[in-house]
Amino acid sequence: MTNTSAAPIRVGFQGELGAFSQVATRQLAGEEAVPVPFPTFQQVFEAVTNGTCDAAAIPIENTLHGSIHENYDHLLKFDLGIRAETFVRIVHNLIAPPGVKFEDLTRVFSHPVALAQCLHFFDANPQIKRTPYYDTAGSVKMIMEESLKDAGAIASAAAAPIYGATILKTSIEDDRQNFTRFFLLRPNSAPPEPAPAIGVKYKTTIVFTVKNVPGALFRSLAALALRDLDMTKIESRPLRGKPWEYLFYLDFIGSPDEAPARNALGHLAEMADMLRVLGSYPAAGFQEPGTGPSY
Repeated sequence: MTNTSAAPIRVGFQGELGAFSQVATRQLAGEEAVPVPFPTFQQVFEAVTNGTCDAAAIPIENTLHGSIHENYDHLLKFDLGIRAETFVRIVHNLIAPPGVKFEDLTRVFSHPVALAQCLHFFDANPQIKRTPYYDTAGSVKMIMEESLKDAGAIASAAAAPIYGATILKTSIEDDRQNFTRFFLLRPNSAPPEPAPAIGVKYKTTIVFTVKNVPGALFRSLAALALRDLDMTKIESRPLRGKPWEYLFYLDFIGSPDEAPARNALGHLAEMADMLRVLGSYPAAGFQEPGTGPSY
């Protein structure tokens, strides 16, 4: 997204400065965007809704750990639209205060998910204890503020210079095919984004419900298949207040401005109890490891 206003936009994200979500902020909104950290996803959505922030960078799924279900629920609850997507390759780095050497480490702090993605490192170094902490970048901030001499942290490379720490080892994650998909969210009342380059494919995200009767979901998906629309993801979430009924979040390639997608959505609306378009946005290009920036 290109910022054409005089003042840089404020983009909220969950975590501390230097988190992978801040990396996504830069990719989604540009270097001039002002990152604004919040402790929880709920607070990020609220900040954009009440005008504290202009936009949000929100993770929606990870290639190893799947969907971030809380954020799917927030997409339905808040009146925010998806304006862009990006993929961030998750590169975990071992970080420590200046002067602390690798052989000094007896414990390493990080978010539980990050620790679980570096099991080969800990198997090879049993003298180092895995220590869960609330945030990757927050763990770097903590070991620096407390001047720990026997501890390190696992976080993005971007976190080290922010807090004056040192990277001891790079890319200690088990799987290099580790990517997180992020959405850029803005209020639905905000002006549309500048048109992308000619030929860029659009992706559309919708949520819908159907009656719990035989064949209902099959017929719903047929509305896309009959028009040769490429469905790239489907996710079910419990429908609150209606046990054993579900919301279906779905992504497909296409835009409601184009006849195939417009007709498919019209067909689906005839069968669905509820249908909402959460956003239509340029589909992000996916880069294999080693072909683009890593953080």
